[in-house]
Amino acid sequence: MASLLLLPIKLILVLLLSSHVFSSSSSINSTEAEALLKWKATLPNTSQTFLSSLWVGRNHCNWIGVTCDGTGSITNLSLAGYGLRLRGTLDNLNFVSFPNLIRLQLRNNSLYGHIPWHIGNLSKLIFLDLSFNSFSGNIPSEICSSKSLELISLESNEISGPIPPDIGSSSSVSNIYFGGNNLSGPIPSSIGRLQNLFWFDLNKNQLNGSIPKQVGMLRSLYYLDFSENSLTGSIPPSIGNLSNLVHLNFSGNYLSGSIPGEIGLLKLLSALEFHENNLSGVIPISIGNLTNLERLFLGENSLSGHIPQTYCNFTHFQLSNNHLTGPLPENLCLGGVLIYLAVINNNLTGPISSSLRDCKSLHRVRLEGNHFTGDITDAFGIYPNLDHVALSHNNFFGELSPKWGQCPNLTSLRISNNNIFGKIPIEFGHATQLVELDLSSNHIIGEIPKELGALKMMSRLLLSGNQLSGKIPPEIGLLSNLEQLKLASNNLSGPIPDQLGNCLKLFHLNLSMNTLGESIPSSISDVFALQTLDLSQNSLIGSIPQEFGKLQSLEILNLSHNRLNGSIPKAFNDLHGLSIVNLSFNQLEGPIPDLKAFHEASFDALRNNKGLCGNATGLRPCVLSARDNHGHGRRTKVILLAMIPLFCGLLLLFILAASFITCCKKTPTRKSEPREEPLGDIFTVLGFNGRTLHDSIIEVTEDFSSEYCIGSGGYGTVYKAALPTGQAVAVKKLHQSEDSLLLNNSKAFESEIVALLEIRHRNIVQMYGFCSHPKHSFLVYELVERGSLRMVLSNNEEAKELDWTKRLNVVKGLANALSYMHHDHSQPIVHRDISSNNVLLDSDYEARVSDFGTARILKPDSSNWTSLAGTYGYMAPELAYTMRVDDKCDVYSFGVVTIEVFMGKHPGDLLSYLSSSTTHVPNDQQILLKDVIDHRLSPPRSRAEKDVVTATKVAFACLNGNPQLRPTMQQVAQALSGQSLPLPSPFSAIKVGELLGHAVCNG
Repeated sequence: MASLLLLPIKLILVLLLSSHVFSSSSSINSTEAEALLKWKATLPNTSQTFLSSLWVGRNHCNWIGVTCDGTGSITNLSLAGYGLRLRGTLDNLNFVSFPNLIRLQLRNNSLYGHIPWHIGNLSKLIFLDLSFNSFSGNIPSEICSSKSLELISLESNEISGPIPPDIGSSSSVSNIYFGGNNLSGPIPSSIGRLQNLFWFDLNKNQLNGSIPKQVGMLRSLYYLDFSENSLTGSIPPSIGNLSNLVHLNFSGNYLSGSIPGEIGLLKLLSALEFHENNLSGVIPISIGNLTNLERLFLGENSLSGHIPQTYCNFTHFQLSNNHLTGPLPENLCLGGVLIYLAVINNNLTGPISSSLRDCKSLHRVRLEGNHFTGDITDAFGIYPNLDHVALSHNNFFGELSPKWGQCPNLTSLRISNNNIFGKIPIEFGHATQLVELDLSSNHIIGEIPKELGALKMMSRLLLSGNQLSGKIPPEIGLLSNLEQLKLASNNLSGPIPDQLGNCLKLFHLNLSMNTLGESIPSSISDVFALQTLDLSQNSLIGSIPQEFGKLQSLEILNLSHNRLNGSIPKAFNDLHGLSIVNLSFNQLEGPIPDLKAFHEASFDALRNNKGLCGNATGLRPCVLSARDNHGHGRRTKVILLAMIPLFCGLLLLFILAASFITCCKKTPTRKSEPREEPLGDIFTVLGFNGRTLHDSIIEVTEDFSSEYCIGSGGYGTVYKAALPTGQAVAVKKLHQSEDSLLLNNSKAFESEIVALLEIRHRNIVQMYGFCSHPKHSFLVYELVERGSLRMVLSNNEEAKELDWTKRLNVVKGLANALSYMHHDHSQPIVHRDISSNNVLLDSDYEARVSDFGTARILKPDSSNWTSLAGTYGYMAPELAYTMRVDDKCDVYSFGVVTIEVFMGKHPGDLLSYLSSSTTHVPNDQQILLKDVIDHRLSPPRSRAEKDVVTATKVAFACLNGNPQLRPTMQQVAQALSGQSLPLPSPFSAIKVGELLGHAVCNG
């Protein structure tokens, strides 16, 4: 009976307890949903709208980005990778309302402000990823008190201040990503307590002090990166305790002292990078025993002594810019996988390591700037992948091997400043990918092989300082990509070939100190890109070609020590870019041009001529002869007699006109007739008088008839104008809104135009000038034949013609142009609107950057511009919340255009996917590069395949969400030319690039 009574009581208790639990759970769930909605309400409108499209319905567990447990409580909040970056702060997100939250994923958004301290209240949180945002302030110490956290990623933000001293309290953490911030102060010694730490990344901060010896207690470490900080002191020997370490990077600091021998205990180590420090002493012998070591980077230090013999399977071996002595290790290519070898600028001696002769894996070999000796005739073999060899500035002897011509991917061969003798093998003509051949300052004899004319990719041919004889082969004129030709200090004879005028990209030509004869061919004046022309110390005769006045890019001219006669052409007055001139020791006479380069020339630059005169040191003034003076006087009298009546007549007409206008004004019933607007300021362009040019353009375009329109943009319409000289130019007629803006700020605009007129670069469209008129204003540019990159890619036939080699050249050309604008111009220039529409292609598919309509000269104190400039889809993401435009915006736009070049269309959604992908992409979600590249072309093969992969990785580096972590355009240009970029961090976009790159190689 008692048991029967107990049954209902138990049942009631169970029901009451269940009701309480359900009520409590329902209350928690309601609080969580309310907390999310309250936070959403504090965000900017665009973010609110975006979240409203994800959070649909009453049940928050069904919202996109939200995951709940069985009770309906939120365990996962992941708002990354949905195509739009959230903007706002976390100040109003009440983390106390989420007691069961395990995973918080907000990476790759545009969140800013401080990281709330109350994130530390998430007691069950295991995964915290706030990377690739714009958070600032300090790292809250409360995060460190969490006993559950396993991963903390704050990478690529703007976080400053120290690493919390009690970081060691996070006993369960296995992955810390703090790279790419502004952290300062020392690395806390408490890190030694993080016994489960597997991945520790502090790269690219401002940390200082020494590396704590407690780092040796992190015995679970697999990856350790303290690179690019300001760390000092020595490397602690305790580092040898990290027996599980695979990747170790302390590069880019101020570490000193020697490399501890304990490094040799890291048996699993694959990558050791200590380059760019102040390390000294010898390289420990124990490093040679690290049989798993693949990447050794110890360059840019002060290391001395011999390189130890090694038993490693190196892929990358970089010890450049140290004080190392002795020979190279004999078994450098032990495993047959060596790709990159660089020991530049040391004091190394001895012959080439014999193991390199059959090292088929080699891509780049850089041994220049040492004291290597030995016969190199047969020191190297045939390498299927080799693209760059630099052996310059050593003591090698022997003859050039014909085998270099059998390296199918060789682009650069530099063996200058050695003791090489013999002839240039004709087999070099088979190395069809060769871009640079530098054999200068040796003892090479014989003629220049005409077979070199087959090297269509050749850009730099440097053969100066040898004993070459015979004529310059006319086949050199077939090198349409040639930019530098240096044949000085040889025994060359005969005429200068007319065919050099076909090398239209040539900007440096030096044929000095030979015995060349006959006259200077006028065809050289067709090379409009020419910046330096040195024909001195030859036996040239005749006059200076009148056509040289067309060399608008010419900066340095040396024709000294020849037998030239006649006067300096008057057309030289148009060479406003000329800065250095030397015409000494000729037979020239007459006045010098009215140019600064001549007026400021030294006595030695114009001396020993027949009779030069003018305003320059050592020259007599130009005085007219008595007969000329008498004739001049008579002409003056005649002119005055004719002009006086004309002047009086004009004065009378002016008075009558003024009276007429006054009468008109006084007559109220008569409407005033429209008057012709006066002509405004007009720049002198192309050697024209501004007024003449203006009228010519109006005439040939029939007052800007649509028949001559070749394009239109946000700032103006572009017309093709064929000038009376026969030269065709592109004329951008500015829209009325832009016209009125520049008129209101004409002085600032004119100063910018003057700066842009000074730009001289083969990958930048030459601006010729600007005309201003009350009716219309326009910019005058060089005409580029094929039109925009976008137009070519959108046309199936032209896109097929734009093969992978041409596309790679387009990318390199664009990179070189932006590098010049950002780093090499007298004042750095930001383009602000890089897109495929503003990259033009010439007849050879060479990239030419155009449309500086929004460009601005960067001042040291430049502040934010007030108007958003750029093309949608190419603008850097930070422009959505800040108006600051700097060179990193151009870098981002370059990345987009590069991907577009390879895909054949704008990348669109691919960018959103890639920017939101995590480090470990599931196999079923991986995107293969071979699946997204332009299928109108056959897949790239051999060298082109590798270059596409490299360029893709570089492009992803440019697309980094944090502007400060993007490379500079100078670094990009160097990387595309074959020099390596620093390794990417594990969460960066380049990681996806590596995935894609790997996929294309194996796809």
